[in-house]
Amino acid sequence: MKFLHTSDLHIGKKIFECSLYEDQKHMLSEIHRIAVEEQVDAVVIAGDIYDRSMPPTEAVELLDDFLTELISKKIPVIMISGNHDSPERVGFGGKILEKQGLYIGGAYDGGLRKVSLQNGEKETVFVCLPFVKPGVVGKNNCQEAVAEILNRENIDFQDGKQYVLITHYFVTGETGQMPELSDSETGAFVGGIDNVTADVFGGFAYVALGHIHKSQKVGEGEIYYSGTPMKYSFSEANQTKTVNIVEIGEDNRVSVEKKPVKPYLEMRVIKGELSALIQPEVVNAEGVNPEDYIQAILTDKDALIDPIGTLRSVYPNVLQIVLEKNYSVKEELYSSSFRAQQKSIQELFGEFYHMLAGEELSEEQAAAVDAAAREAGEE
Repeated sequence: MKFLHTSDLHIGKKIFECSLYEDQKHMLSEIHRIAVEEQVDAVVIAGDIYDRSMPPTEAVELLDDFLTELISKKIPVIMISGNHDSPERVGFGGKILEKQGLYIGGAYDGGLRKVSLQNGEKETVFVCLPFVKPGVVGKNNCQEAVAEILNRENIDFQDGKQYVLITHYFVTGETGQMPELSDSETGAFVGGIDNVTADVFGGFAYVALGHIHKSQKVGEGEIYYSGTPMKYSFSEANQTKTVNIVEIGEDNRVSVEKKPVKPYLEMRVIKGELSALIQPEVVNAEGVNPEDYIQAILTDKDALIDPIGTLRSVYPNVLQIVLEKNYSVKEELYSSSFRAQQKSIQELFGEFYHMLAGEELSEEQAAAVDAAAREAGEE
């Protein structure tokens, strides 16, 4: 079995109120191109199809065109809803569409959709576990919820079939190793309630994850985040976006190859004094496009008059200006934010306040946080 694994399309997303329609249209055409060139047996999309639960009309039309193109090439598509999606909207018409080769795991109804595809003598079963809030299955956290849902399925991993799980959660290694994050992930991982450890996925030949935006392997098994197929923040500027081409052999051995997805426009960070950044030799340097999405870190010490207007005269898609004299960066991986699960509510709120206000909580403010935390705990 050979399939393409991607996730977190976030169709309809905007960055700094800038429409990404053309970028996402190009992204989807790239995925289509790779799927056809690689002659895959299926395309797997592991959640966050849209950027929000009520996507704009153009986002729905964009996805419709993409799926229609794939299915017209006789490439089945298996997709699930993520935490950004409305499960009911994503899953609408699923029973009708599966006759055309589109299989959707939308709202959880007590059982998981399973899609069986045959390739040679081996049958591969794709098990669709969309993002489900713990309360839906009467659990307090995602770890317990996922374990309960999978146990209910009572899958016989010794029946000679290959099982692939498609799901959308914040997954860590068996001993707590954290995935690397970027600042385009908007989920909150407070107190560990969203965390699922990789050992809960025992028995699956491959686990296709969505939710984290950087492509990476998790844990000891064949458990992978494909990452987003395009950049959604300047913290991802130095990443190469890819999709996973996964092959499961007759002997159940898994190979994973990352195929680059070429962007329509790059996301770039430029740094220097304003006068230097607008010089022709910098703007038109070899290998860069002045129309890329730009974050400009300005190192000027003196006051500047209309710096964004000056920059946009040569970089039309400047999205953000940062004045270095007012800006300090902690050179840490965004994965460090997961250490939040080891901290108290008071510590978390104090760090959040410091990030926003640049100062520590006063004694009066700290007391108010303590009181609110106690009240929430009692409830």
